[in-house]
Amino acid sequence: MYTTKIKSLFIAFLLSISGTAQDDLLNELDNETKNTKQFDLPAFKAMQIGNLQSTKIAEKGDLYLIVAHRFGSIKDGIDEFFGLDQANTKIQLLYSFWDGIQLSLSRDSFEKTYSGTAKISITKQSNRFPVNLVGYASTDINSEIKTANYPELRFSDRMSHSLQLLASRRFSKKLSLQLAPIYVRQNLQDINFTKARNHNQFLMGIGGRLKVSKRMSINLDYAYNFSKDKNSVYKNPLTLGIDIETGGHVFQLLFSNARGTNDSAFLTKAQGDWSKGNISFGFNVVRVF
Repeated sequence: MYTTKIKSLFIAFLLSISGTAQDDLLNELDNETKNTKQFDLPAFKAMQIGNLQSTKIAEKGDLYLIVAHRFGSIKDGIDEFFGLDQANTKIQLLYSFWDGIQLSLSRDSFEKTYSGTAKISITKQSNRFPVNLVGYASTDINSEIKTANYPELRFSDRMSHSLQLLASRRFSKKLSLQLAPIYVRQNLQDINFTKARNHNQFLMGIGGRLKVSKRMSINLDYAYNFSKDKNSVYKNPLTLGIDIETGGHVFQLLFSNARGTNDSAFLTKAQGDWSKGNISFGFNVVRVF
């Protein structure tokens, strides 16, 4: 009988230790889960919201082909087939050699512009940080400028540059928003259009994506130019679009008051006026390999 009591006490002691160890293990696992950095899904599906760059970056080893078309003003009516008779085209190749870094080269028929860009991830939205932060830089070379019009033209006069800090947040499965402080440097300006010399321009870009179905979203982006002269013929760029996802493709259908697709052009040389219906239709086709 004495032996039976000892066995019972021993078994109770083992069960007590086992229960405590199990609780300690569960608490430890719970703490590890809380301390583990968990990333949220990307805020945007495409590299651009519409015209404005998004915080999406290509995965290492991915090659993107982006074909962008911008047509003339829909206000021209049936005579110009609502702008489709006037087309600007940009072809862009984009590749990621390293995690969080992508590079691209492109050629835009608007001002016959050659462009190089770089996009670098700074941090991602997670349970520890509220937003995605991405740095973006571009250099555009206007090859359309004629030396006959500018006898003292230098190669550097053809160049424009932009620096952008992109900050986005995915608020829900449907809604993502972005802010983008932007600096644009234009080495050569036509005062007949700008009305004043403002080679260094500062803008604030805003954009958003609202998912309306499994494969479709409505996108909007806008940039306010703090440096633009009040008499300038150029407008602040506003773009409204629809994203359609189909397998390895993303189709972006756009309406915008900017016809250029390279950064310096669409940010500082938009001439369309939404209030007068002077806007252009366009689209981007994005294919990843």
